[in-house]
Amino acid sequence: MHMHPFIKNITCIIFLTTCFISASAQNKPAYEMSVNGVKVIVQPSGNEIVQVLTLFKGGVQNYPADKAGIEDLAITALTECGTKNDSKNAFKDKLDKVSAEIEGTAGMDYSYLTLNCIKSDLDQVWPLYSDALTVPLFDSAEFDRVKLNAINKIKSRGSRPDFAISKMGKETAFKGKDYSKSPYGEESIVSKLTPTETKSYYTSILTRSRLLIVVVAELDRSVIEQKVKELTSNIPEGGNVMLNRFNYSPARNTFTEQKKSVATNYIQGVSGGPQPGSSDFNAYVIAMDIFSDKQYLEVRTNNGLSYAPQAFFVGGLTPYTVFRVSTTNPDKYIGVMDQLIGKTHGEGFTAEEVKNSKMGYVTGF
Repeated sequence: MHMHPFIKNITCIIFLTTCFISASAQNKPAYEMSVNGVKVIVQPSGNEIVQVLTLFKGGVQNYPADKAGIEDLAITALTECGTKNDSKNAFKDKLDKVSAEIEGTAGMDYSYLTLNCIKSDLDQVWPLYSDALTVPLFDSAEFDRVKLNAINKIKSRGSRPDFAISKMGKETAFKGKDYSKSPYGEESIVSKLTPTETKSYYTSILTRSRLLIVVVAELDRSVIEQKVKELTSNIPEGGNVMLNRFNYSPARNTFTEQKKSVATNYIQGVSGGPQPGSSDFNAYVIAMDIFSDKQYLEVRTNNGLSYAPQAFFVGGLTPYTVFRVSTTNPDKYIGVMDQLIGKTHGEGFTAEEVKNSKMGYVTGF
């Protein structure tokens, strides 16, 4: 097995210093069903924990660049601004009494609200989960608090070189494309968002056509079907959702730099990768898993160039590959990586390496 050929073309981004400036496989198989037109994927868990994820498809495709951050605010507000039936504090108190969790996350391809509780507490927690999804309050005072927290997080991330170079990498490699947007937005954008505008946006994505529900639990199919039917009965069907898939393949090697007053050099390379579901996808995931171990061995162990070099593949609507390092010797790092990539192209991987990686891949999720 060899590395995918387009890994040769890499967009390299560097921050210069002031000088140069798994889980085990389950016993029961997963199954799918459709409830009120919403796809539901169920994985029997074999234990007493219930985990439910309701996903909103689209991610950064759902909003223009000048509204980036609105979905993150909306998803956070579901659990932080109260609901029609509970204030924020009452909502949190009810969850705390049974040690349950309901929280949301916004991402590049989708956002989700997750529920985690003990099976025996599900009947108490499910109404709270349903309320958060279907009748959130977007209380103005609480919303202002949520917005301030979001702005503080944006500032905090911006001060971290590892996050800053990741953001710069996407903005450079995917310029003009959806993946150039940050789901967290910018301070100048988020600060102007209002409760009314954000609630209106959330209402626009709360459609059955945009939802996917994943349940990991030891529950009867009829119980899951009944609860999802209750949850989705008052959610509008919505129009057909067409997700754009973009294949990133840089035509040539390019280099971009940004001077920062940091103690070391942060380097990131960005290349493409195969689409999920394509014939190359699984092979590439395994190849990158093996290659990641090899680059760690070469960069850290054998050459002492960095304490935490990274090489990984992100398989989403825009698949891409990343090489990232913090080092005081960037020229030597690039030389070591060039040599390793060339060797990998020439020699590929051993049968034992592939076997071990496959074993980890098929038993984890």
